[in-house]
Amino acid sequence: MDETFERRKKVILDFISDDLYVPMKIKEISAVLQIPRDQRDELKEVLDALVEEGKIALSKRGKYSRGHAVRLKGTFQSNSRGFGFVIPEDGGEDVYISEENLSGAFHGDEVEFVILSAPSGRRREGKIVGILSHGIVRVVGLYEKCGEFGFVRPDDQRYLKDIYIPAGKDQGAMTGHKVAVELTSYGSENMKPEGKIVEIIGHVNDPGTDVLSIVMDLGIRTEFPEKVLNQAVRVGKPVSEADCVGRLDLRDWRMVTIDGEDAKDLDDAVSLDREGENYRLGVHIADVANYVQERSALDREALERGTSVYLADRVIPMLPHKLSNGICSLNAGEDRLALSCIMTISPEGEILEHQIAETVIRVDRRMSYNKVESVLNGEEQALTEYAEFVPMIAQMKELSDLIRKRRGRRGSIDFDFPETKIELDEQGRPVDVHPYERNAATKIIEDFMLMANETVAEEYFWREIPFLYRTHETPDEEKIRQLSAFVNNFGYHIHTRNEVRPKEIQKLLDKAEGTPEEGLISRLALRSMKRARYTTENTGHFGLAAKYYTHFTSPIRRYPDLQIHRIIKETLRGRMNEDREDHYGEILPKVAAQCSERERRAEEAEREVEKMKKAEYMKGHIGEEYRGVISGVTKWGVYVELPNTIEGLAHVADMWDDHYEFSEQDYALVGEHTGKTYKLGQTVTVRVTEADKVLKTVHFEIIE
Repeated sequence: MDETFERRKKVILDFISDDLYVPMKIKEISAVLQIPRDQRDELKEVLDALVEEGKIALSKRGKYSRGHAVRLKGTFQSNSRGFGFVIPEDGGEDVYISEENLSGAFHGDEVEFVILSAPSGRRREGKIVGILSHGIVRVVGLYEKCGEFGFVRPDDQRYLKDIYIPAGKDQGAMTGHKVAVELTSYGSENMKPEGKIVEIIGHVNDPGTDVLSIVMDLGIRTEFPEKVLNQAVRVGKPVSEADCVGRLDLRDWRMVTIDGEDAKDLDDAVSLDREGENYRLGVHIADVANYVQERSALDREALERGTSVYLADRVIPMLPHKLSNGICSLNAGEDRLALSCIMTISPEGEILEHQIAETVIRVDRRMSYNKVESVLNGEEQALTEYAEFVPMIAQMKELSDLIRKRRGRRGSIDFDFPETKIELDEQGRPVDVHPYERNAATKIIEDFMLMANETVAEEYFWREIPFLYRTHETPDEEKIRQLSAFVNNFGYHIHTRNEVRPKEIQKLLDKAEGTPEEGLISRLALRSMKRARYTTENTGHFGLAAKYYTHFTSPIRRYPDLQIHRIIKETLRGRMNEDREDHYGEILPKVAAQCSERERRAEEAEREVEKMKKAEYMKGHIGEEYRGVISGVTKWGVYVELPNTIEGLAHVADMWDDHYEFSEQDYALVGEHTGKTYKLGQTVTVRVTEADKVLKTVHFEIIE
């Protein structure tokens, strides 16, 4: 034992006495004890050792004190490799929990924990000391029958143990069935969790079972209660003249919808004409709030879902099809109730004036992105088919370019990299995976919707009434430093000054445009951003370089849009009195938090389904060779992204030609003997060695 170290521990304990000590930070302790600055690291080692032994406590503010360790609260997130993290309830940085300090915690549990150590510049480490509540009630997995009882192997690898199913609790499930299990016991360090099967999803090989398993595991509802469906039928009546009273009648305005070929819920239409040298742009949004009344069964169900979920083989809607594809869909040739934002825009792309109004509209023509693109490209068939709309489409492109240019001048970031398109056969098996990019038509609609969202947000900000905003915070400095270090490898530079500005990110993307590394830099820049969310305070949108932003344009598929439509309608009708302001002031923070969480859940479902289908697709291409770009470098290997957007891991254990060490500074793996280097952005040839649909992983070996 180091006698000097033990002696120092005793000195610190004598100093931190029960009745005299006030919690102090390390610099305060070193000042009182007159410990030189260059010995603070040694002091910290002593303090952290005492914390680990439980003799002193370290608070979340970084202060040391005598007595019991401060108990903090948070949510436990397990990792498939045995350890986990606690997300503190105060929103601080995640705390690492080693396997021996889990104390039987189950993924999703609300726990109490203490800090064991907080090394400078590294993640804090803690120990779980109490389980307050279980956040996970249901688990989805694969059932295996063993005589009278059985086990369920969870799909989510973060559940570290199989779930025991006693005799008589299996609902007749057989080996190979995907099932939903309701947990009756969460087990312990030496005992498996226990549960009962509450639903048989289908056999593992049945079409659609794989996607449905992911959806159900995340707690996403796929069926509407009968009460909700019945209400949708009752309210989904055709528009009558009585419905139109008091509304601005725009049925004689020329307007169109422009959506994807297979879209069925058409919630936005656009109109455009000229008033002298100015443009008059109308963005007309389905008045869903007219049919979904606050606190109704429809409303409660929509709030619970929060958003529609778009998956490879299905759409899980926020509202029943009777509404979303019926009376709330802006079908051509039919009268529809709408909420319109009509903007007069100068030739420089500046909004001169605007009007937000309840309207009645009638769409003249349904168009698709591809058909509008064909018109813009001058294809003869499309020009003939849409002859009477060709001048308006040309004006739309003209105005879109003006708006985009103006937005670009203020620094708005345009992440223009291709998304993934997964094509499935009738059995739900992937037959092709490829990138698809936005075309000119999608950009036109995007530009018009962004402008309407900004206009609505600004007006209601200055009205100073409770409202929901879509906000996006400035990125963390450390994330931007990492991005800067990475792009330096390609000869790019980010000017961060005291704070990074969106214009600097856009400059980087502009410089990378057309280069082999463009997609990679775009994705890494996006990953360095914070997540956009819904808030009741308007703090601006970093990515769009916008002072005011909200979501107004998709009330069929996003609950926040539906919620602010109600606020707008009450304001337009003169009903926004003090009582209503108090009402919205009370409910909106909860709505914002829940909708942000539901959005994250939907994104996770979409991401997990995409990863699974990509792995399933690559399982049919084992042994094939591809050229790809290194998209990530870690100490365990390099991630390589193929032109079809599929990413896989080339593990360091499979690099037989040398022993590779991870250089954190250069984001590279460097061969110890050969000096061979694998860096971000480098092009390599890989062979597919393994693809696991269950784990949603693809593995490569680098062959060149």
